[in-house]
Amino acid sequence: MATKVILDAGHGGANPGAVYGARREKDDALSLVLEIGEQLQEAGVDVYYTRVTDVYESPYEKATEANLIGGDYFISVHRNSSVYPNQYSGVESLVYNQYSEAAQLALNINAQLERIGWNNIGINERPNLIVLNRTEMPAVLVEVGFINTETDNELLDRKFYETAGAIADGILETIAGQSG
Repeated sequence: MATKVILDAGHGGANPGAVYGARREKDDALSLVLEIGEQLQEAGVDVYYTRVTDVYESPYEKATEANLIGGDYFISVHRNSSVYPNQYSGVESLVYNQYSEAAQLALNINAQLERIGWNNIGINERPNLIVLNRTEMPAVLVEVGFINTETDNELLDRKFYETAGAIADGILETIAGQSG
């Protein structure tokens, strides 16, 4: 039976997430998730999406949906933001518990992103996030660079397909490690 991966594009609908100029987190997240999903499907993974259009579902609804589908992994894609523009740079992954299968998934994703040129900020525990604490499968929230940092936006635009591919590769590496 193929592995089921739930991909969640953060925010959506009336909730734009972080905004910087004309750039909205919800748009970057959705574009990335659709490309990650395509690459995972080509590798034989069953992919489910919390959204494929610009709609909003609450984090609780997303977690409930993932549990009903019976996903093996849950990956939520976001963009980070800081108080001041160009203050920080890099990718960060959030997990419920840093001593878990989700943490290994986060390590794999971050390492693949670092390999293509992203600054790897690391992994942080965020047990208060609903998509991490209500999902019944390993769940990671990936912050793909800072939306208010010019160099991160430039890197995402220049290496969009490589960035999606790096996240997909991190997921595939984790799946392979579990079946090996």
